[in-house]
Amino acid sequence: MTAAARSAPDRLLAVLAAFDHGHPALSLTDISRRAGLTLTTAHRLVGALTAWGALERDADGRYHVGLRLWELAALAPRGLALRQVALPYLEDLYEATHENVQLAVRDGSDVVYIEWLSGRSAVGVHIRVGARWPLHATGVGLALLAHEAPGFQRAYCAGPLTSFTPYTVTDPDLLRRSLAEVRRTGAAVSSRQVTDDALSVAAAVRGATGQVVAAVSVVVPEADAQVPVLVPAVRLAARGISRALGWQPDRTTGPAV
Repeated sequence: MTAAARSAPDRLLAVLAAFDHGHPALSLTDISRRAGLTLTTAHRLVGALTAWGALERDADGRYHVGLRLWELAALAPRGLALRQVALPYLEDLYEATHENVQLAVRDGSDVVYIEWLSGRSAVGVHIRVGARWPLHATGVGLALLAHEAPGFQRAYCAGPLTSFTPYTVTDPDLLRRSLAEVRRTGAAVSSRQVTDDALSVAAAVRGATGQVVAAVSVVVPEADAQVPVLVPAVRLAARGISRALGWQPDRTTGPAV
């Protein structure tokens, strides 16, 4: 679709989509190029978004995402609201392990991290709040994917499975077996799939109706990971968050976390 054929909302969204973790600050020319818009159109839209507060302009003339968008994002039930409920349980899990603790939700075929607690001596991870990774390559992603509808799982397993290390699971049959194991045990173990020195243990978080709404994980050095110790701790955190969200296993159809 040409720039001229795009609707006004499409062009506005293209301006906002020009920003990402790799490009948090952009000049007007950068925005025009990344959004696929003429400089004149970009100037008009950026002006409107800045006046509303969706964008802010710094002293160097570059633009950043504005505080008004953060205020709106805080209303998302799978964002700040979920984080606030989960945070005490994430802090407990961190105190028990002093390793990376993460909370994530599914968005399409990706996981999006909405909280991350890390200690100074914890293993290095390529994660930040707002980061995205494919479902199959992370512990939280496996915990979420394992509880999706069968049709979604089949389509995902049949699609391209990106590899990040030699250990990333890219075989559809092996991935399906891994998901079945997650459902059986209530925990996902992802070893060296994103980096070759880290292991993640994750468990699903349920909402009031029993539907899986998020996943919590702890990431530790693979070399000395004590999986039998980590699994109960992560499952306990997931269960605590689920109960805080209103999940009552005796009143919902979802299986125990």
